[in-house]
Amino acid sequence: MLHITKKFWLPLVLLVFIVALYLSNLINATIDLTEEKKFSIQPATKQLLQSLDKTIEVEVLLDGNLSSGFKKLQIATKDLLEKYRSLSNGKLTYTFSKPGEGLSDSTKSYLYDSLAALGIKPINNQLDREDGEKTEQIIFPAAIVKCNNKAITIDLMSGKSGQDEESSLNYSEALLEFKFDDAIDKLTRTEYPVVAMAVGNGEPLNPTIRDLTNLLRTNYRLALFDLKNGMLNADTVKALVIVKPQLSFSEIDKIKIDQYIMQGGKVVWLIDKLYAEFDSLIRAKSDFVAFDKNLQIDDLLFKYGVRINPDLLQDLNCAKQPLVVGDRGGQPQIQRIPFPYYPLLSSSRKVHPISKNLDQVLSIFPSSIDTVRADGITKTILLATDSNSRTLNTPAIVSLQSIQKEEDLNTFTKSNVPVAVLLEGQFQSLYTNRFTPQMKDSVANFTGVTFLPKAIKPSQQIVISDADLVTNVVTDEGKALPMGTQQFEEYTFANRDFFINCMDYLVGNAAILSTRNKDFTLRLLDKNKVKEQKTMWQLINIVLPIVLIGIFVFIFGWKRRQNFGV
Repeated sequence: MLHITKKFWLPLVLLVFIVALYLSNLINATIDLTEEKKFSIQPATKQLLQSLDKTIEVEVLLDGNLSSGFKKLQIATKDLLEKYRSLSNGKLTYTFSKPGEGLSDSTKSYLYDSLAALGIKPINNQLDREDGEKTEQIIFPAAIVKCNNKAITIDLMSGKSGQDEESSLNYSEALLEFKFDDAIDKLTRTEYPVVAMAVGNGEPLNPTIRDLTNLLRTNYRLALFDLKNGMLNADTVKALVIVKPQLSFSEIDKIKIDQYIMQGGKVVWLIDKLYAEFDSLIRAKSDFVAFDKNLQIDDLLFKYGVRINPDLLQDLNCAKQPLVVGDRGGQPQIQRIPFPYYPLLSSSRKVHPISKNLDQVLSIFPSSIDTVRADGITKTILLATDSNSRTLNTPAIVSLQSIQKEEDLNTFTKSNVPVAVLLEGQFQSLYTNRFTPQMKDSVANFTGVTFLPKAIKPSQQIVISDADLVTNVVTDEGKALPMGTQQFEEYTFANRDFFINCMDYLVGNAAILSTRNKDFTLRLLDKNKVKEQKTMWQLINIVLPIVLIGIFVFIFGWKRRQNFGV
């Protein structure tokens, strides 16, 4: 038996290896050993894919000869989609293509214009040649997800302002799962929740909210609701959006909103407490005083857990505004200078999926928010200023040159001042202890709904102290720019993404937002060490394995001669 074992041990090892290889092809399983679970699929994604009853086609426009960074993004996308294909039992299929390959220059130019019209942004990708020179090519890091003659375009690139390409690509890889999940969910959605925009209190119905209304119409069933002429029903209207009211809310208006929330309704408050507009500053050609609009909703918001303060918030981390700084030969000299009234907001220390992995958000004349005690209500700060902020209390004087001396910089002593807050829980009615039984009966007769002193189920509200977060600039030609874009600027901040995330959290598939929590740590190599130790690591990775195999063969042959004499 010992002789047989020695004689056939190698074939037995080979047989075991072949069987193990065959079984590994039958069993599809992976073990994610990375600290941030980089290769793990979120439970929400698995549930979405396993419940698919329609065919999803994905075309990724990222193929061909790519630089190392974009090649890594391509491989990550392909690995993710392969997992999606497996989890969906073949319901999801994908292809990779290179736009314009094999086409003439004129046809290729027409194709590129068509892709740009779809919102697919071209990127100039640089490749290193063997002679040390660089070549450039136009690539489109995007994907088109199709289902039932509908399509959604996904921009595979994500990033934050000021990031280098390597960090931006890493950031993009972290958001791939969320972007594909969001597109698949929207394409396979069978019911579209009703979202109402409040009117009747001076809310704008002009081109400055065109991008907002288009966004809501695309993803939800949008309705305009006049608080003066109706009563909200939470079973029908899933969320109420109040954008930039200019007139005071009457007590009846407030009762209607309050009782809608008590039914389980959800509200997004986009409130400018003070009147402060850049157009007023330009028209006045000097300072002006920002005054309180007296909207009469302070008591309502205070009861729910927040207070919008009557101040203007400034931060040194701000957007730039083109301003006339002089005159030369009769021609005005325009220069882009930092404008502290336009703070750039980001997620707070306690990161929520709504604002996780989000670029900075542009705000325009925001106010600060305080959270106050409200029993049973959880408050989460979604957006806040940076580390060098200050507030100007009412009456706040708005000036083109609010920072004139170096001493003024020393007044920016506040940090992480809240501008957007999420409230969650079972809200208490503002009118619980204010109404007599007769008044409650009157409300019931007027509204047709029994007065509720407390919410019948938990719900959410989002309070934002800057309505211009969702308004858009209208050019002289009448074109509405995307929200978060300044005129004459090529950069678009994350205002749109933030608002979409807010609405998805309130009335969409909130579980999908959890996939935004992925955070890939960028572990960069020391480029100087790589250059110095290049030869050593080449020897370790190429020569050492060959030497080890040679040693193994020598020992195996020597042992065989010792045992069998051959």
